[in-house]
Amino acid sequence: MTTRLTRTAQELRDLPRTGRRAVVMTMGALHEGHATLVRAARELAGPDGQVVVTVFVNPLQFGAGEDLDRYPRTLDADLEIAGRAGADTVFAPSVEEVYPGGEPQVRVSAGPMGERLEGAFRPGHFDGVLTVVAKLLHLTAPDVALFGEKDAQQLALIRRMVQDLNFPVEIVGVPTVREPDGLALSSRNRYLSPADRASALELSRALLAGHNVVELGPAAVRHAAHVVLHEAAGATPPVELDYLALVDPSDFTEVPEGHRGEAVLAVAARVGTTRLIDNVRLEFGRSADAPDNDVDSAETTGARR
Repeated sequence: MTTRLTRTAQELRDLPRTGRRAVVMTMGALHEGHATLVRAARELAGPDGQVVVTVFVNPLQFGAGEDLDRYPRTLDADLEIAGRAGADTVFAPSVEEVYPGGEPQVRVSAGPMGERLEGAFRPGHFDGVLTVVAKLLHLTAPDVALFGEKDAQQLALIRRMVQDLNFPVEIVGVPTVREPDGLALSSRNRYLSPADRASALELSRALLAGHNVVELGPAAVRHAAHVVLHEAAGATPPVELDYLALVDPSDFTEVPEGHRGEAVLAVAARVGTTRLIDNVRLEFGRSADAPDNDVDSAETTGARR
């Protein structure tokens, strides 16, 4: 299909609007994980609806010394990938278009949840994320917005912002897409050397190790994952752990022993010069014959020792 490129909010507003509009927000450098989001958006929008993919590298969410300048920018390839997946429009605004008054003085605060885990290691990151997501929701005016579950804390914060600030939009999470060996797809994977990539696999292996003992409780999950990551610290290059956390998906606080219900086992680490995150969703207290959840994608794609 022919995918239209729009650069300004006015161009986007001038597009004829039919049916349901679904938006997928990205920073570009699209890969199969993004394509999966676009295909899900196409299904939700239906044949008469519209799918808008935003491509914007948001400076507000990068801290000092992070990879803003070298973050990959591949708009021509992004247009092709988005079009093949079913996007009607790619909205790729300039920084000046999104922040017409310069760096915004008024921002969305992520609150206490935004100061945990990723927020503790990247102060101000989630304020920048929520500010740009709020602006893009206003500019694109979707009925539904789709985000990947790989960025689990980001997804939880966006859902909370939409609830707390009464945004008239449905937020849909889409399961993480993985390489055949279990590595979660990420635009930053292109930074990994072959040796880096081999070490990076320890992240999904650690998550799978925790997933495989979920019936034994939170302490066993944490221990199993830590064993893998402890060994990975001696790999070449080493996996330098920022955090491994087993948290409640509603607020990202650590779950206690005896917890029943949903949880997220999340990990962040640096491999070489690249920082990676990953997670799996778990459920404690589920009966043995209940159907498994989508975290098995790591197992079925070979993320096993």
